[in-house]
Amino acid sequence: MAGSTWGTILTMTTWGESHGSGLGVTVDGCPAGLLLCEDDIQRYLDRRRPGQSRFTTARQEKDRVELLSGVFEGRTTGTPVSMIVRNTDQRSHDYSAIMDVYRPGHADYTFDEKYGFRDYRGGGRSSGRETIGRVAAGAVAAKLLAELGVTVTAYTRRIGPVAVSEERFDLAQASENRLCMPDAEAAAEAEKYLDGMMAAGDSAGGVVECVILGMPAGVGEPVFEKLDARLAHAVMSIGAVKGVEIGDGFAAAQSTGSENNDGFRSGKAGPDGASEEMRGASRQVHKTSNHAGGVLGGISDGDAIILRAAFKPTPSIARPQQTVDRSGRDTEIAVRGRHDPVVVPRAVVVVEAMAAFTVADMMLVNLSSRLDNIKRVYGR
Repeated sequence: MAGSTWGTILTMTTWGESHGSGLGVTVDGCPAGLLLCEDDIQRYLDRRRPGQSRFTTARQEKDRVELLSGVFEGRTTGTPVSMIVRNTDQRSHDYSAIMDVYRPGHADYTFDEKYGFRDYRGGGRSSGRETIGRVAAGAVAAKLLAELGVTVTAYTRRIGPVAVSEERFDLAQASENRLCMPDAEAAAEAEKYLDGMMAAGDSAGGVVECVILGMPAGVGEPVFEKLDARLAHAVMSIGAVKGVEIGDGFAAAQSTGSENNDGFRSGKAGPDGASEEMRGASRQVHKTSNHAGGVLGGISDGDAIILRAAFKPTPSIARPQQTVDRSGRDTEIAVRGRHDPVVVPRAVVVVEAMAAFTVADMMLVNLSSRLDNIKRVYGR
């Protein structure tokens, strides 16, 4: 299967299926000397673990990570970092009724058309459980970014019709409620909405917002490998994501140039509070606003990078739906088993991981963009 590797210098290759022995990832290109242990990875995996509330699948998986290679005496060695999470609570019989039926909204039909067969037990590689490898790799990237003063933070911006209020926005609240919303009142309203969806045998979608702080200006490529294009590619590769926007995104289409342009001023800090050291002492520039979302011409401008990902409703629902079987006969299906009524809260850390990994990779790529950088490394 092509397409299981992401990155240019810092790369991840994920593997495994939802109902196989386990899932994992190999991260290559991580510099030697980075402090790393299983607890660093586990903290991220715990955020996406199932069975933590009534709004997530009841599948009981501990998702304990095993660090197999690439670390010696608590530091990365520069060789591939390999990690595995073993499956312990598969119930493959839950899927026997749909082995020859295509579930609406899933990749069953397209997977079958591409390969001529499919792993019907939870979707195989198309399952949301595939994101375990992404989150583990993102934890490594986040550790690397921390060494560079860069932080990546994601949270739920919207669930169905319920959106976070700017007036009540409190990032600390995102870790205090089960929906990862930085607004306690909106979280309570969203829970009521989801209770209604569950009672009706239906599901909901939503939006995850991700903010990257501390990015120096000048990272990214001006043509095909634009920073925002790479971030969009990374986030769009997450299952159930149907749209990505940077900065004002689609709202910019309703704006004017005078409203949308971000003015420039001289000074030591911009809207995200990046330090003089992060911005470069010789080029103290900041913007008066951040409609661009921290990226201009595919290159970081030193302000906060802001992206949003729109997630479709969970396709596995209990309500009857029209479909066909592999023989082309019309039939009806109501999906049984253990499924999230909304994927957004558990997807927050997945968006965060993919954004962190992409930014870390592009920062490594950027090291060779200028001769003076290369001279500093090699002391010539």
